[in-house]
Amino acid sequence: MSEIKLQQSWKNLLESEFNKPYMHKLKAFLIEQKQQGKTIYPEGSHIFNAFNSTPVDKVKVVILGQDPYHGPNQAHGLCFSVNKGVAIPPSLRNIYKELNQDIGFIIPNHGNLQAWADQGVLLLNSVLTVNQAQAGSHQGKGWEVFTDKIIAELNIKHKNIVYMLWGAYAQKKGASIDAQNNLVLKSVHPSPLSAHRGFMGCKHFSQCNEYLQAHGNPPVIWQIS
Repeated sequence: MSEIKLQQSWKNLLESEFNKPYMHKLKAFLIEQKQQGKTIYPEGSHIFNAFNSTPVDKVKVVILGQDPYHGPNQAHGLCFSVNKGVAIPPSLRNIYKELNQDIGFIIPNHGNLQAWADQGVLLLNSVLTVNQAQAGSHQGKGWEVFTDKIIAELNIKHKNIVYMLWGAYAQKKGASIDAQNNLVLKSVHPSPLSAHRGFMGCKHFSQCNEYLQAHGNPPVIWQIS
């Protein structure tokens, strides 16, 4: 993965990780999958899109996801986000509905959340790659160790970040976040299977902006054009 460009502030923070045995194993796994003819999403230049879009010192909000989408043209390295021209996934539709109810968000005709990432919203999946049509196919290969390190570093070195932990998986991954020095917002996952049990009506987006402003940070402009 040395050929993949990583934004300098993250590179400074994480460079030592790339030399650890787990990362060498992960790289070997990805090479092996390609040699077997597997299509991996997102494409290589987008694997680190979340970091390249949101430098370390600009992180105001962290939204935790699980895996990239595994359909053609969907994943582009930001959790819950899809490329323009692709159908909006069900969980993101529910996020949009909650935004509409919470802050009067006008639902756009696409699911590309790049505008959030550019404002300091780290859209972080726990696992950064997946095989086409095989959900969870790259789980347990090392990405979780890497993204745990990212959360730990942010938690140690930065404060007044808003963490949005939706669903049991995200809440477990974010269990060590310091809730005294940050705002930790929890609810069920926005999936259609669970959203009606507490995600709808959670008002996380307005709470986020109130907290950011109370701590001297500009609010996130959630509206997407």
